[in-house]
Amino acid sequence: MKLDSPLLARTAGVGHGFFTREGGVSAGLYATLNGGLGSGDDPEAVMENRARVAFVLGVPPAHLITAYQVHSADVAVVETPWTPDDRPRVDAMVTARPRIALAVLTADCGPVLFADAEAGVIGAAHAGWKGALGGVLEATLAAMESLGARRERIAAALGPMIRQPRYEVGAEFVARFTAADPDYAGFFGPAERPGHARFDLAGFIRARLMAAGVGDIDDLGLCTYADEERFFSYRRSVHRQEPDYGRLISAIALSNHG
Repeated sequence: MKLDSPLLARTAGVGHGFFTREGGVSAGLYATLNGGLGSGDDPEAVMENRARVAFVLGVPPAHLITAYQVHSADVAVVETPWTPDDRPRVDAMVTARPRIALAVLTADCGPVLFADAEAGVIGAAHAGWKGALGGVLEATLAAMESLGARRERIAAALGPMIRQPRYEVGAEFVARFTAADPDYAGFFGPAERPGHARFDLAGFIRARLMAAGVGDIDDLGLCTYADEERFFSYRRSVHRQEPDYGRLISAIALSNHG
């Protein structure tokens, strides 16, 4: 049900998990641990799945919070939990409050969890290509610093996401990145189809974090597309012409700081 980052597992006072699709109550395309309120799944099943994740993290169900993700670089500083109906349109959250679990939902995009144990500050970011290129990782670090974190102390973990062998993109996609920085061409490899390339999302996220001065970075190295048994994948669902897809939950919480 839950995968751990060895780096965050060594971080005192922090609980976290990159949750797989296993261990929930949803059925069909959403089997079984679908966390997506925006999916076509039974809302009661989704809420039960989220309650199970909250239990594993040691927080009340209402304290597992997610945002309305829009592939932006916007970040919310969380002081108190909000309801699903009140979730802001952001793609990252940070907090210094204990027993609030910050959760992001993904189905190929990159979930990134952050912690500065000394400051007692955590963050979670939903980093697809658009958010990563737009600066969501750097914005998350800045928001953590506003709460007292220092980026050289921050540990960041990259969870399951689509990996380069399964991430074929067109020439216009490559051009968008190289227009931002010609060196970004290094994140694209050859593809079988003419005019296409394969994008290294995880490598791009890691490089942006390193350039931003993050102290320690861990990558689980797992591909959502390739591992159907454990992970949902938006791109896999499109290739199969399925009508919808489940969302994976990745979450982090301060357990006992202070």
